[in-house]
Amino acid sequence: MDLLTQLPKPFFALAPMDDVTDTVFRQVIADCSPPDLFFTEFVNVDALQSKGRAATMPRLQFTKKEKPIIAQLWGLEPENFYKSAKDVREMGFDGVDLNFGCPIKNVVQNGACSAFILPENRGRAVEVMQATKEGSGSLPFSVKTRLGFKDIDYSWHELLLKQKLNMLTIHGRTKSQLSNVPANWDAIGEIAKLRTKLSPTTLIIGNGDVMSREQGEKLVENHGLDGIMIGRGVFHDPFVFAGQSPWQTMTREQKIALYKKHVELFAKTWQQSERKVHTLNKFCKIYINGFDGAKELREQLMTAKTAADLLATLSRA
Repeated sequence: MDLLTQLPKPFFALAPMDDVTDTVFRQVIADCSPPDLFFTEFVNVDALQSKGRAATMPRLQFTKKEKPIIAQLWGLEPENFYKSAKDVREMGFDGVDLNFGCPIKNVVQNGACSAFILPENRGRAVEVMQATKEGSGSLPFSVKTRLGFKDIDYSWHELLLKQKLNMLTIHGRTKSQLSNVPANWDAIGEIAKLRTKLSPTTLIIGNGDVMSREQGEKLVENHGLDGIMIGRGVFHDPFVFAGQSPWQTMTREQKIALYKKHVELFAKTWQQSERKVHTLNKFCKIYINGFDGAKELREQLMTAKTAADLLATLSRA
């Protein structure tokens, strides 16, 4: 519990995002303006505890620069959650988080992530939470979820809060809404009120459409929250966690240099092709944006087949 009691109020976290928040991107953000908490990408416990372990392990790679860091787990089998929670504890992570919110169709059809919100799957959800809590020992234990499956369903959040979680992150949309409607912060505030009744020590984090630190601080104040998680907002500003972000005044050369730094760290970190170079394409729109010729440069960069190609194009830019 020491980690959570040491967090500032309010605190800010970088959201777990698949194929985005790997160790490389987290290090870049740490150098720009670090959040108070980092999360890994989604780590599949069933793969981790199978012959897929070697391919899954890069998702659990981190450096001291990314501390404190919480491992986010997902999957189906309670036993694999138990074993994986033990693994991440031994690896030096600062907490374990369960992904009960991802709305991707094939994941949900298999009964994982936001499928646990459905009443018929809640018994399994409790088994998963109990197994993870047992495996994680004294580490902080948390869940990230949504407002409901098709509709807002506070009975789900009541069930979660009765598990005496150390922390609960609420993405302000239902599974069915995906990201197609604005986040419902009033509903997140209602869950914070439930927390006060059912589990006063559980920290509540709100998530959805936060584009600046100032906006996050206002949402905390207005809805009685403890923290804010920012996901896509970091694509609009890598310094989003800063009190005063310099991003809007940075020059073309400074933005290109930051992407170059990201690509160089990528090449150094993933020397055995653990990550495919095309995963760098999604970062183009972060750095190569907001200056004359950005669109044309992005188009050139998207054709690169290797990190060396990317660096050569950036050096000529």
